[in-house]
Amino acid sequence: MLEANDITVSYGSRRVVTDLSLSLTPGEIVTVIGPNGAGKSTLLRALNGMLRPVAGKVMLDGKPLASYARRTIGRRIAVVAQEAELRFPVTVLEFVLGARYAWASPGSWGWESEHDLEITDQVLTETGLQELKARLLNELSGGERQRALLARALATEAGVLLLDEPTANLDLAHQATILALVRQRCDEIRTAAVVITHDINLAAEFADRVLLLSEGHTLALGKPAEVLTAPVLGEVFRVTVLVDAHPISGAPRITPVHDSRR
Repeated sequence: MLEANDITVSYGSRRVVTDLSLSLTPGEIVTVIGPNGAGKSTLLRALNGMLRPVAGKVMLDGKPLASYARRTIGRRIAVVAQEAELRFPVTVLEFVLGARYAWASPGSWGWESEHDLEITDQVLTETGLQELKARLLNELSGGERQRALLARALATEAGVLLLDEPTANLDLAHQATILALVRQRCDEIRTAAVVITHDINLAAEFADRVLLLSEGHTLALGKPAEVLTAPVLGEVFRVTVLVDAHPISGAPRITPVHDSRR
């Protein structure tokens, strides 16, 4: 499985992530939270091999990630990037089906197999995109494009999902549906997921562990109830919060407290 061992990631002379360690377990969701500029997206790029740490190593099944071919990494690790550009004149079906290229057999000229089509059809249904599969990507709303991105990631059948704000631009119903789908994948087929989110309540509800970053450093890593405490969140985000238990799930529930007095 995927792990980072004391990695430091820099852009030139500027350190963005410092001495960070994280080991994923099959079947778990780790949510990553923190203020803007905390190093969350940079961490995901390092875990996917798009950025090489200047210190420490990222390992996949006991081997350095840098030793794998990009096509092999594409089979093992799927990414939903925050800055992805999806305004291409291809259909949703073509875009999602393109994720199967990493599994194409030598000599197949890239043509899709019946299995590829079955997997694509399944994830289009799971993400609520069946009725939009003939629509061009540049005709979709922001939320629909976000679902197309997740569908493409799921179509890889990768054992690790790296998701940067997967619920951005989604309404409340689709937020819950998408994260429930990721949770189902982890529970049923032992996928591991790292999910960056600014929605701390979603992090609390769906995560097995929460990684709290600030200025590239790990401030806390543990179960939601251990990390999402009022003193810690108040210090990191510089806002007073009330933390109580969700009345149904029992997960931590975070409410900002605003002083409206003049």
